[in-house]
Amino acid sequence: MNGANQTAPLLRVRDLTVDFRTMDGMVRAVDAVSFDIWPNEAIGLVGESGCGKTVTGLSLLRLIPSPPGKIVAGSIELAGRDLVALESGDMEQLRGSEIAMIFQEPMTSLNPVFTIGSQITEVIRRHRQMSQRQAREMAAELLAKVNIPDAARRLDDYPHQLSGGMRQRVMIAMALSCNPKLLVADEPTTALDVTTQAQVLEQIRELQNEFRMAVILVTHDLGVVAETCQRALVMYCGSIVEAGRTERLFAQPRHPYTAGLLASIPRIRAERIAELPVIPGRVPDPGALPEGCRFAARCSHVQPRCHRERPGLHGDPDGSAVACHYPLDADT
Repeated sequence: MNGANQTAPLLRVRDLTVDFRTMDGMVRAVDAVSFDIWPNEAIGLVGESGCGKTVTGLSLLRLIPSPPGKIVAGSIELAGRDLVALESGDMEQLRGSEIAMIFQEPMTSLNPVFTIGSQITEVIRRHRQMSQRQAREMAAELLAKVNIPDAARRLDDYPHQLSGGMRQRVMIAMALSCNPKLLVADEPTTALDVTTQAQVLEQIRELQNEFRMAVILVTHDLGVVAETCQRALVMYCGSIVEAGRTERLFAQPRHPYTAGLLASIPRIRAERIAELPVIPGRVPDPGALPEGCRFAARCSHVQPRCHRERPGLHGDPDGSAVACHYPLDADT
């Protein structure tokens, strides 16, 4: 399901801007990011390390460490409520019950000195009126739902007793314990082998449909986005440079950066390839960003205008948008 059958998006982000104080001064990690997500929709937030995608995901749950970070502008509306304006106590109530997050490395997210069961039941009892026994029974049901064998016995295990894939499934179960409307998954398969990655992604897809929740998948892996998401948002230097339906974006990228990312994906070919294509140059220093397009110094299609003027994100009728003065599918 997507926005075509809905009257309003579940999440509406407008001009989200996040700054961090560093030894060298203020750095803008997220710069005027705007997007919507609809009920039961999955979108991918993609880009290379340091582009601002994880900070964007953390901002949605107001989990940016402050100091040094701070949301300095913009709004985050979840079902009509502006999360930026909420008091901290109200925001804590929404985390878990309305919006939840799966973090990148479950071994650092799970407390090593408490059992799996105690950590899941704590989350359940914080948001639901349940006894300890009822919460434990529900925790066992959740572990079984994410395909952890012998779930009731596993409740008494500690995180180090589980494999990486099982720990990630525990994080999924914990995130879904209060049936959130929106799930933010930050690189949920990064530390897993290929087989386990596929299993975890399939698990997220199945649970998304069962719970009818929206999913934001934060990742650098375009293959994961192609398999999982209806739409993709490509970030570079803290901003969205391209957005659109996944099929169209992969088939006909409009931003040179998106085209470079897609070209760098390894493919099986009959001939032997000496090396993968790479995007030349380096990402600009976030503390000294160029005046014009932030990708200009690395772009093979650059024009003088690109160094002078920063392009805005402009859309067209099919729902795609690109921040480029000379998009790749343009006639001129």
